[in-house]
Amino acid sequence: MSRNKFKNPPKVVSAGIGDRSFWESANDNEWSAIYYLNRLTELAMAMFEWKNLPKTIDWRFLEYILYYNGQILFFKEDGLDEYVVTKCALSGKMNFYRVPEDRRAYADNGYQTNLNEKNSVVIYNNMLRLPTYPAMMFYARKLWEIDRVIDINIKAQKTPVLILANEDERLTMKNVYMQYDGNQPVIYGSKSMGLNDNIQVLKTDAPYLADKLMEQKNQIWNEAMTYLGISNVSYQKKERLISDEITRSMGGTIASRLSRLEMRKEACQQINDMFGLNLDVEFREDFQELVDVDEDFNSGKENDNE
Repeated sequence: MSRNKFKNPPKVVSAGIGDRSFWESANDNEWSAIYYLNRLTELAMAMFEWKNLPKTIDWRFLEYILYYNGQILFFKEDGLDEYVVTKCALSGKMNFYRVPEDRRAYADNGYQTNLNEKNSVVIYNNMLRLPTYPAMMFYARKLWEIDRVIDINIKAQKTPVLILANEDERLTMKNVYMQYDGNQPVIYGSKSMGLNDNIQVLKTDAPYLADKLMEQKNQIWNEAMTYLGISNVSYQKKERLISDEITRSMGGTIASRLSRLEMRKEACQQINDMFGLNLDVEFREDFQELVDVDEDFNSGKENDNE
């Protein structure tokens, strides 16, 4: 058999990676994903308010490491005689509650030291001892995908046509389309274009779905907020919610706070017992004010009806 199985091998069709529009679309996808991931990351890191932290500890760094690594080590650095928090690697035997006894603290500047359960406390991000970052990546991907679909659907309302032409006429059609896409009031062409049977224009008649997609996007965003434990009430409901409805709808949101909040509080208690400090942490409240405002509104409404 001949080495060349095909005398005329099939032509490989490019996936479009050499086309400028391909890279523009890819760039839009990337920036959309980064945008949503950054927004969710900032919200996740700003949720907790640490109280009575030593001045040598940066609470932002603390939350940053918990967000990405799921754990951070609190201890007193003997050489500097000050309290610090660092990234850590856990090893050795586990105690009764499956917390490793040996800990290696390390920092990006090259600092390293070995510690144990008698002179350090591991602060965990949540009850599963996992980082928040993967979950935010999950929601960011959903958000940017539906966001890009919205962009495409809106674009289809402006350009609901599909142009079919021969290969040698494609450049001419691209130039015509660029004028159309650029909102030029007049587009010039040769007379032969209208008589050319090789050129066809098909209407795609894409339905307008951006409003429904936006509702879906809001639902995904609210789901992410519920996961983080941040108050959210869907504004798609046209009638005003009363305070009892808001309270009931926030049940899942408040419950979602407990995993991360309780692990931080448990660590605070261990740190206080070990080092004689008075650390505490609370969720930055964003719910009570909403209820109070609504109750004031309802109270005024009832008075008007009297």
